[in-house]
Amino acid sequence: MAVIENVTLAYIAMSIGVINVCLMMGLLNSYLKTYNEIKSGFTIGLIYFTSLILIQNIFTTLYLAIQVIVPAPELLISEIHEPIKPLLFINMIQLVALIVLYRITRK
Repeated sequence: MAVIENVTLAYIAMSIGVINVCLMMGLLNSYLKTYNEIKSGFTIGLIYFTSLILIQNIFTTLYLAIQVIVPAPELLISEIHEPIKPLLFINMIQLVALIVLYRITRK
């Protein structure tokens, strides 16, 4: 039962991660357009920040995808298969933060 729960949580976390990646790509696109118009140092900082968070989200989502593709055996729950719940919560918090940032950026 715990394996099924972890797989379900992994799918949810992975889905939220994909949404986060899409939001980050939208933000990056917006910041690049702004930089082409304004050319400010602050916008360059936003581009770097967004790029790094985008890379982090891609790696996290890929990690979760690997957990779904290669599940741990029922008898052997290794350390690599345990962080699904924390990653789910991290992705959920990032999703809320990115939605707020995206809405502010689009205005």
